[in-house]
Amino acid sequence: MIPYGRQHIDSEDISSVIDVLKSNFLTQGPVVPEFEKNISSICGVDYAIATNSATSALHLACLSLGLKKGDIVWTTPISFVASSNCALYCGASVDFVDIDPDTYNLSIDALSKKLEEAKIDDKLPNIVIPVHFSGMSCNMKKLHELSMLYGFKIIEDASHAIGSRYEGERVGSCRYSDITVFSFHPVKIITTGEGGCAVTNNDLLAKSMEINRSHGITRNEFEMTHASDGPWYYQQLSLGYNYRMTDIQAALGLSQLEKLDKFIKTRQDIASRYQQLLSDLPIFTPAAGINASSSFHLYVIGLNLKAIKKGHKQIFSEMRELGVGVNLHYIPIYHHPFYESLGFRRGYCKNAETYYSRSMSLPIYYDLTEKDQMVVVDALRQVIE
Repeated sequence: MIPYGRQHIDSEDISSVIDVLKSNFLTQGPVVPEFEKNISSICGVDYAIATNSATSALHLACLSLGLKKGDIVWTTPISFVASSNCALYCGASVDFVDIDPDTYNLSIDALSKKLEEAKIDDKLPNIVIPVHFSGMSCNMKKLHELSMLYGFKIIEDASHAIGSRYEGERVGSCRYSDITVFSFHPVKIITTGEGGCAVTNNDLLAKSMEINRSHGITRNEFEMTHASDGPWYYQQLSLGYNYRMTDIQAALGLSQLEKLDKFIKTRQDIASRYQQLLSDLPIFTPAAGINASSSFHLYVIGLNLKAIKKGHKQIFSEMRELGVGVNLHYIPIYHHPFYESLGFRRGYCKNAETYYSRSMSLPIYYDLTEKDQMVVVDALRQVIE
């Protein structure tokens, strides 16, 4: 079976991890700060806070912005549930903004209209979380303009997008947002096994996330409420969490970061070949972004079901029967029973529903050979023709 995604681990990655295993520190050692420094440098941002997952980083980001019960967060329905769950962890409520039918990112037009209506009803969001779907940046400049007009904060969920670019800068510069979050899950662009990171240019937000990822504890005397009792002393300043990344994970991440540009170039080449090889089929291929280049965490096609004599589920099943591990990213979040229990109903976002009814993720990863890619294309051609 050709999977839709897979990590690439080489001898350098393995050696980096072994070095840590032989060292005096497995966690909370010198490698995590080094990894954070490299992330900051790559993104051109002041602070990076590594975590044990992107979900944890999203939660910390919400906490650092003061999100609380009674507040409102808006995000896209076409994402993994972590993009909205992070708001619920803080006691806030969640609502969804429909997607752009071409880019599959949060629609600026839909957002603008929803904001106008929310202002009249006095239900404006405190935070908006755009998701850079498949690695393609949202239109952050326009989103930032709306944030200035309506007073909400922005957390970029860039779980798919480390190494992507927007207006010539790396995603994560936080030029148009308060915080950006990355994921290092094995199927992402780089991996630390499980892991994530939040980046920001705001020192207060960075300090809040740093303390709260480690139980709300500080050993810095300047942050304590009274004088230290001795060199062993620490204080818990807030109700934090154990969201720390280990040195083992960070070592793998450091090694992977050295290959980031190579990983992205290969994914972009694979996407370009797909674009050419699939051009004559009744499908919709990914749209180009506005002043943006994608890292292509995913390669998502839309099936033109009006021109194909088979249904979505049948095509999906037949592709897997032919040994191609296609997938679907994602089920609209509000389709899940938990969100239905919050009052959401199917059909809430028209474009998201259309997307879900016809989309399919084709295999894309660093080690996907041209031969394997032709197997994928030939299988798709066989199934839909």
